[in-house]
Amino acid sequence: MEEYNTDTKMIACTFENGNVAKKGLRHVTVGAIAVNDHNEVLLVKRAAHLLNGGKYTIPGGFLDRDENAAQATLRELREEAGYEGEIVQLFRINDNPNRPKEDRQNVDFLYIVKVTGGAKRDNEEVSEIVWFAKDALPEEDAFAFDHRESILKYFDYLETQFPLPILG
Repeated sequence: MEEYNTDTKMIACTFENGNVAKKGLRHVTVGAIAVNDHNEVLLVKRAAHLLNGGKYTIPGGFLDRDENAAQATLRELREEAGYEGEIVQLFRINDNPNRPKEDRQNVDFLYIVKVTGGAKRDNEEVSEIVWFAKDALPEEDAFAFDHRESILKYFDYLETQFPLPILG
């Protein structure tokens, strides 16, 4: 949500948690392409009160102040799904300023993460936590953001092992 503050003559962007940043900043987000031993990816369905509520996405969120992108990815996986993981590879840096289904310009760091422990855990940010094989992925209109595209690129990577990370 953006608003104009007449006292400071700046445009502010408010995050879902209420924090405010100046207009012009691009927000850093992270995401876990979390995988299991069956080559399935983990998706969470966003809670109804969030932007794109009721839509699937990979576990992820905003980078916190005192963490790096890999740490944030593992934190978001724990918070949103209850799983522990290990970073395998930086998969993609998506810096497209015209990403669909977004209310702010995010630069998204997506990591391949091998799930190493934990268990599915309900929380206030998600309404569903599900593992999907490539042939069972929800259709594009069931996704928040552009994460389905990245998941499909991940499955392509499993077949052709092209160089990583993907930029853009």
